Amino acid sequence: MDEQPAHVEEPGGGLDRRAELSEFLRSRRARLKPEDVGLPDYGRHRRVPGLRREELAQLAGVSVAYYTRLEQGNGRNVSAEVLDAIARALRLTGAEHAHLTHLARPKQHKKKAAARTQHVRGALWQLLDTLDGVPAYIVGRRSDILVWNRMAAAVFGDWAEMPAQERNWARLVFLRPEYRELFVDWDQKAFDIVAFLRMDAGCHPDDPRLSALVGELSVKSSEFRLLWATHDVKEKSHGVKRLRHPLVGDLSLSFETFRLLDDAEQSLITYHAEPGSPSAEGLRLLASWGRDATRAGTGSSTSSN
Repeated sequence: MDEQPAHVEEPGGGLDRRAELSEFLRSRRARLKPEDVGLPDYGRHRRVPGLRREELAQLAGVSVAYYTRLEQGNGRNVSAEVLDAIARALRLTGAEHAHLTHLARPKQHKKKAAARTQHVRGALWQLLDTLDGVPAYIVGRRSDILVWNRMAAAVFGDWAEMPAQERNWARLVFLRPEYRELFVDWDQKAFDIVAFLRMDAGCHPDDPRLSALVGELSVKSSEFRLLWATHDVKEKSHGVKRLRHPLVGDLSLSFETFRLLDDAEQSLITYHAEPGSPSAEGLRLLASWGRDATRAGTGSSTSSN
């Protein structure tokens, strides 16, 4: 099992929660058209994209002045019922609804929680080691990769050879060219990572490490900067990832996300191939090659497994 990284404190303050709330509501309102919600469209007479504040307030059953204050970032004393009504009016997804609630009604312990070092239980390390032939890892806050097994290193590269702070999916996807080559659907992977970070930012707006990460990626990657500005949010879930591995070629792997009950900020991610498929044979070959496969990965060298 690879060592758990020691996270280094990074300078900088947190994100501006009021600005995040304001921009999120504006972005969700702008994507709706009057006909989407059963309102008449006055065509060229509309001066703003999407719904007007007045229209949104009408749909949510609140006053225009109240909604305007909320969209200006003042969520003080807003009730859950009002947020529910606004979420329905904006046609928010479950993840978006949760994000809105985090921004408008932040919990008071977030600064302390944001500074907490992420630890993985020893039993989970052992579990990863027993998943022979199944690439698996545990991801935590800010898309940090905390621990992983040998098969994950064989598929995704030897993270043990990277500095601790580089073991982060956002940095890998946006700052390392080899991961752009690894993911066939790189655009979707990039979107997912940014959407996950947005959810994290809503839960932990006072996290200076997250703020520093967003700032670094915004400076170094125009693609990250554009995606971050969309304010899209998404929860980790399940699906299929298509990879182009340097040793075994194309892989189509189904992934599942298991959020840990005793630490909701950590998730176990596993990958598997359809039995009897070329991808299953590819995983079998990588498993049989052991350290040689890990050396290839995405261009990194040896693993400590």
